[in-house]
Amino acid sequence: MSGAPGGRRPAFPGLPGELVLEEAAGARQRCGEGDGSVPGTLLCTNRRVAFLPAQAPGSRAFLHSEYDVALPCIRKLVAGKASSFAKPKVLTAASTLKFIPEELAVFCRDFRLLRFHFHENGLAPQAFRVANAIAQAREAAVWLGDTGEGHDGWSCLAEAPSEDEDEDEEEEEEEEEEGSAATLLFESLRDWEKELKRLGAAGWRVSAVNERFDMAPSLPRYLWVPSGLLDHDLKRTFAHFEERRVPRLCWHHPGGSDLLRAAGFHAASEPGSEDVRCLEALLLGGRGPCVLADTAELPTLADIQLAHLKLRALCLPGAAAEEKWLSALEGTRWLDHVRTCLRKAVEVASLLAGRRCSVLLQEPSDRDLNCLLASLVQLLGDPHARTLPGFQSLVQREWVAAGHPFPRRLGLLRRDSPREELVRQFPAAFGFTEAYLLALHDSSFAPYFSTFLFSCQRQRGRGSPHRPRSQTYTPVNGWRDPPPGVPRAGSVAGRLPAVWDWGLRYSRQQRARFRNPVGAAGSTGPPDAADPRPPGRPADAWPGLGAGNVFVLTKGTLSPQPFPWRSGRPPPRLSRWAPSLESLGERGGSPGGNRPPTSPPGLLLPCAAGPSVRLWRRCYLRGLPEAQRGRFAPSPAGLAEELTLLQDRLSAWQAAGPRAEAAGSPLAPSR
Repeated sequence: MSGAPGGRRPAFPGLPGELVLEEAAGARQRCGEGDGSVPGTLLCTNRRVAFLPAQAPGSRAFLHSEYDVALPCIRKLVAGKASSFAKPKVLTAASTLKFIPEELAVFCRDFRLLRFHFHENGLAPQAFRVANAIAQAREAAVWLGDTGEGHDGWSCLAEAPSEDEDEDEEEEEEEEEEGSAATLLFESLRDWEKELKRLGAAGWRVSAVNERFDMAPSLPRYLWVPSGLLDHDLKRTFAHFEERRVPRLCWHHPGGSDLLRAAGFHAASEPGSEDVRCLEALLLGGRGPCVLADTAELPTLADIQLAHLKLRALCLPGAAAEEKWLSALEGTRWLDHVRTCLRKAVEVASLLAGRRCSVLLQEPSDRDLNCLLASLVQLLGDPHARTLPGFQSLVQREWVAAGHPFPRRLGLLRRDSPREELVRQFPAAFGFTEAYLLALHDSSFAPYFSTFLFSCQRQRGRGSPHRPRSQTYTPVNGWRDPPPGVPRAGSVAGRLPAVWDWGLRYSRQQRARFRNPVGAAGSTGPPDAADPRPPGRPADAWPGLGAGNVFVLTKGTLSPQPFPWRSGRPPPRLSRWAPSLESLGERGGSPGGNRPPTSPPGLLLPCAAGPSVRLWRRCYLRGLPEAQRGRFAPSPAGLAEELTLLQDRLSAWQAAGPRAEAAGSPLAPSR
């Protein structure tokens, strides 16, 4: 598409290699159910669909987050005529538009719905051309992570100035005053060593056994493994796990427990005696009992995909009558899946905080639900993960570096809803806000950043003959220059900025809303060696259980299991660790289960009961006209009118009482 006839450079700050294919000056972006709209110019380029308001307030970010949509993010394009009863037409590259469109609806994969209106005063030819151009460009758009090919000029994007570059020095001082640490990208040995030191994980080391990706192509270059296990012995274990994804450390609890993750055991695995010795050292290592927490009781990827598709259909305007909306929401089973994942994370986090053991998260592929569980457990148990830089480092390690297949999952599997639920239940425990999570959700669909373009580190590094330089990122200084003599990476990822460069996409005012002013600062240093246990933490010892025992965690119950490759060993007696979640009122802290439970310092135990888990309205329902009021008021008088309508609506809800709000209607005001 970059070489399309008639393409020209845009007058606005364009992307490298971006060409305008068609435009419609005088188009209006519609909002709400009435005539509220804002005039401007609708453009179709070979990278995105962009709307330029005629009177944009102040300077705009280089990649505006509200008026732009990347072509791969467009799910459906619908053209219609408001002045007739003609049926709206879904536009594709192969379709033929037989009428002049008066309205154009862009349905996005991130749940946005952009609607444009073309007046009849001379806009007919432009409307026809721009609608067809968007349909053609959308079909021709490619996801850079799928091709693995570089694009000349994309390095300019990494160096593109944000809208407030002249205030960088002042912002840098503010960041230092706030104690903001750098976001670790986990592309370098130094990043892995730095984080391991912060965790204070004695008995673990950083292994470079997979530095060339020859042991496990989808695993990162560096792994956290037991210090007593040599790389020569570690190599014996890869063949016994699916996709060769061996157990490795994710997180170390200050009390001594360890969280590991791995793929499922290989069905055809027949290890010899030496291999069994290495596997025991990797899984057990004298660190206490090993608990296997598999994902068998969690929804499958197919279940999640189906629920997401039903949820997306339900969140469209007019999809269901208001009185039937709640039952339709439950019918999607989306909230059921959120509750199930939260329950499992609570079980694992409680076990790590209450007993000295190793918990192994096990999923057949280790690339989807393990990413979610490992992240949720650390958000529950590690205050540092609830800070802004800590959370970004967590995403880099447990999703990006761990090999989550973003290109295949985007648009099918969303990961943010359980995290948003934690922020809602514990607003003062997080250093970031719901606005930040929404920005992260939306940015995962934007192919302008390297973070979510690829399926693993190996794919990110293709085309580069050199090992990547140390990569730590700060919101102020951008990439840190490598030491003299260290070559720069030549891959596509090396020429694109990380998604954490929020200044390229969001204004200073928007970024200010990312930080929670009352959120906990978190701990960035290693735990106190003198007393590693938080106050009130139970004793480390497990009476009657040896360090070599293996258990399976299912709904709060520990069931004994022989070591997977050891035969003829009598299983130990059944030991129950704690009552099941059901007997604790879903850990709601009360018989009704409507309040977050009391937990030890540093540990969050969210309530997973039905009424406590709500839909992420700010994300999923923003395409509804009711959610867009006030965003594009054409004048101060129009804004005042919409404000009056919102106040009337709020009064009506207050008069209806708390039951209406607790029900979670799509039109209920979100808190």
